[in-house]
Amino acid sequence: MKVTLIAHTPQPEMVAASAAKLCYSSSGIDEITEGLDEEKTASYIDMLASLGHESVMEHASFTFGIEGISRACSHQLVRHRIASYSQKSQRYVNEDGFDFVTPPSVSDIPQAQQEYNRIIDEISKSYTIIADMLAEKHRADFISQGMDEKTAASKARKLANEDARFILPNACETKIIVTMNVRSLFNFFRHRCCNRAQWEIRAVADEMLKLCIQTAPNIFRHAGPSCVAGGKCPEGKMSCGKILQVKEKYNKFFI
Repeated sequence: MKVTLIAHTPQPEMVAASAAKLCYSSSGIDEITEGLDEEKTASYIDMLASLGHESVMEHASFTFGIEGISRACSHQLVRHRIASYSQKSQRYVNEDGFDFVTPPSVSDIPQAQQEYNRIIDEISKSYTIIADMLAEKHRADFISQGMDEKTAASKARKLANEDARFILPNACETKIIVTMNVRSLFNFFRHRCCNRAQWEIRAVADEMLKLCIQTAPNIFRHAGPSCVAGGKCPEGKMSCGKILQVKEKYNKFFI
């Protein structure tokens, strides 16, 4: 799994502080950034956090490239609706010999790993067989309709991929580009950095948070799982019961 920060709003902390200052000041737009040095900007960010005034954080956004994750993980990721996503298509990209993700719990048990690999190998072979059968049928149909060989073969392969992908497992690796504004990232980190989140998306969230902290430490000092960002766990009886350990873990992100 690899997470890369592709782009972000220039000076995201200054942007958020300027938006906040506008809300509480009679200054015009041309003067709104005056006096917003590093110390004053950090002070504004802390004030916003204490007030829960997160709307101004929507003016800054971050774009990440994420690769080597499973489809099981990406299905969870795209449930965060205030975001933009571009994902590798299984319709247009042939998945012959696809890469896959293995859960650590499976790899820890040799017999489970063996069975896991066996099934993945069978699915991979079946995918290729089915895709080839479908491609040949579609190609023949297109040629019978008067389409030239090259165009027929290309169009047939895309249609074959479209239906053959139904057999692919959640373990299949994927790549995705994600853009979220800071407010959405706060929400994402509260849910996905939590110990109760699934291990893979938690690992993705941790890497995203580290990159955000490197870029905007004052803003993301207030981010993390709910017990860190809000000071308490909202899970009730379903809490992991390890708040101190979780806080210690995320404090190390700032070292």
